[in-house]
Amino acid sequence: MAELTFDCIGAKADRYAVVPSLSLMLRISETSGQRIETIALRCQIRIEPARRRYSHEEAERLNDLFGETERWASTLRPLQLVTLATMVPGFSGSTEIELPINFTYDLEIGSTRYFAGLDTGEVPLLLLFSGTVFSVVDGRIRVEQVPWSKEAAFRLPVSTWREAIDAHFPNSAWIKMSRQTLEDLQRFKSSRALPTWDMTLAALLARADADTTDQP
Repeated sequence: MAELTFDCIGAKADRYAVVPSLSLMLRISETSGQRIETIALRCQIRIEPARRRYSHEEAERLNDLFGETERWASTLRPLQLVTLATMVPGFSGSTEIELPINFTYDLEIGSTRYFAGLDTGEVPLLLLFSGTVFSVVDGRIRVEQVPWSKEAAFRLPVSTWREAIDAHFPNSAWIKMSRQTLEDLQRFKSSRALPTWDMTLAALLARADADTTDQP
């Protein structure tokens, strides 16, 4: 029976991908000496938010995800990031492959709001593996399952995620809204001859601040 171990050994942003992307470098080792012909590998990647500390500013930004910090002992639950499938080429001993991850910058997505809420440090990830292992033993093909117990932890630098996002959306963010809200914003923008959406939202915020200041 094949004895596999999995280690995530690094990450790099892909600045030339069509969408914001980064790759996790995965080392797979077979420790019994058996040659592996291929692995149909599946990897579920989760964010483990309880495994790091947060600044006061970060905690404020993450309030909509986890609530007040007094509740974090029960609300810092894992967040699903992505599930990937890949074919691992044959190897003996060990091999290294890349796991490409595509990101959205839609702030309606919980994982995106989590990443965007962090200033520095690392994102604790947990990689959970499953799949099918194909090998040849005594001239016969052997098919085995990757045990569900196989996993690997990795701390992804926030700067690597930011580099992947900034390659496509430098100093920008995206929010989703209804068509009716967009039409209302468009009328406000046109009525004041504001050239950009950024200036439109800034004008609305300034107006809201003025209204708050004028209240008794």
